[in-house]
Amino acid sequence: MLAFADRLDIINLAVARVVRWLAILMVPMQFGIVLGRYVFGVNSIALQESVLYMHATFFMLGAGYTLLVDGHVRVDVFYAKLSDAAKRRIDILGNLIFLQPAMVALGYWSWPTVRNSWAIPEGPISVGGIEAVFLLKSLIPLFCVLILLQSVACLLRLVGHRPI
Repeated sequence: MLAFADRLDIINLAVARVVRWLAILMVPMQFGIVLGRYVFGVNSIALQESVLYMHATFFMLGAGYTLLVDGHVRVDVFYAKLSDAAKRRIDILGNLIFLQPAMVALGYWSWPTVRNSWAIPEGPISVGGIEAVFLLKSLIPLFCVLILLQSVACLLRLVGHRPI
């Protein structure tokens, strides 16, 4: 059971190793856009949208890794004071009652939009922008799958009593 959880972790670790480079690429890209616009008077909608695409990809595909390393935002007012057993029960219930159903619902309800976007293929957000909105929308079900996989790995560890 725990070995399977480790294999699930590998998926989000591999995705994180790729998308982490987007954070480094976004900074010079945004700097170049600002420099071009305000110093040289040159503007490119496609370059501006490329930062948006990288940002969306970074956060949507990196969310599973964030769950893996327990880096998500949590309100620890009461949780921090609980025993390990109580924390484990809350984490199990949180995964089963809130996280997994939310990801299934989001994936289910977003799928028709993603499918329709691929069918046309949907064009740019703005005139002169990147003609790949269908790729941007595809991040939503990928986000759901990566979060669900990591949630299953977390649950296996919680049930197997091994720290996450």
